[in-house]
Amino acid sequence: MAGLALTTGAFGRYGQLLAQTAAPGGQMGTSTSGAASKGAPFRLPDLSYTYEALQPHIDAKTMELHHGKHHLAYVEKLNAAIGKHPDLTQMLLPELLAHLDKVPEDVRQDIRNNGGGHANHTMFWTIMSSNGGGEPKSGIGAAIKQGFGSLDELKKAFNGAGLKHFGSGWVFVVVDPKSGAMEVVTRPNQDTPLMEAKRVLLGNDLWEHAFYLKYNNRKEDYLNAWWNVVDWNEIGRRYDAIRSGDAVI
Repeated sequence: MAGLALTTGAFGRYGQLLAQTAAPGGQMGTSTSGAASKGAPFRLPDLSYTYEALQPHIDAKTMELHHGKHHLAYVEKLNAAIGKHPDLTQMLLPELLAHLDKVPEDVRQDIRNNGGGHANHTMFWTIMSSNGGGEPKSGIGAAIKQGFGSLDELKKAFNGAGLKHFGSGWVFVVVDPKSGAMEVVTRPNQDTPLMEAKRVLLGNDLWEHAFYLKYNNRKEDYLNAWWNVVDWNEIGRRYDAIRSGDAVI
């Protein structure tokens, strides 16, 4: 395991979000009760917006439960698993997920489930904004046009994959760091392309807890509405970071 130890600097600013030294979680910089026990390696990340900020597309109650309950539960269970093998704190979460075969068997599934949940949700919160939607510009706009033909074609492929996915899971766009090639993929449960050392550009949560309070069984409506909160400025920064070898979440 020692050969896999890495510093947060290896991942740039995105690595800081998943580092063991992350700030305690909360909404708009305030503390979330129970975000993590003192000294726990992983924390619930802050949001840069309020729970109400993404309305009407994502309602405040869903955000409160999703961030403050569901994501928090993943963090707490991940910390419990890590606590059984303190040497695992030498590794950042993306490296743990990419090397699950080297994680002790008694906590491997817990780290897969809850580590994946922590990584996926940390990515998810950062790519949304109350000022989201519209058309991607400059580099990311050109990359999407090259990869999919247009934003509309990306949405069609992404939403189509999300609708076809059976049960809980995620739909992602992954990027090849060398070529910049993009691909739409889905993963079950809380699995993530990080487990295959792939780089995630963006992703949407297909678990019912992400949409059911507002959209009930209208999954297609949720997928369509979600694009109105997608922060293309942040996704553009992620794309540039991936191409330069930085972004890992």
